[in-house]
Amino acid sequence: MPAARPRRDPRPAPDSANDVIRWAAFSCVLVPVVLLWYGTSLAGATGTALGLAAVTAACRVLLRRSERCAERCAAQRGGRHTREQTPVD
Repeated sequence: MPAARPRRDPRPAPDSANDVIRWAAFSCVLVPVVLLWYGTSLAGATGTALGLAAVTAACRVLLRRSERCAERCAAQRGGRHTREQTPVD
């Protein structure tokens, strides 16, 4: 039986909320540019950009609020896992 390999430093948890916000901000720029490219009016593309920015801002607020709530709930329960630890790999 091979010996167990020592574990490296644990990887940091991916910050998926930041990734979502980055992609949303990118789309707030890309979508109006594409609309202009295909002949949509400047007013229409600007309205679309403002709408996407509003939705992105609302989603960011909700994601951050959800993260804070999850952290608070985990702290109250004494961590994420209340039962035995299970291996990830």
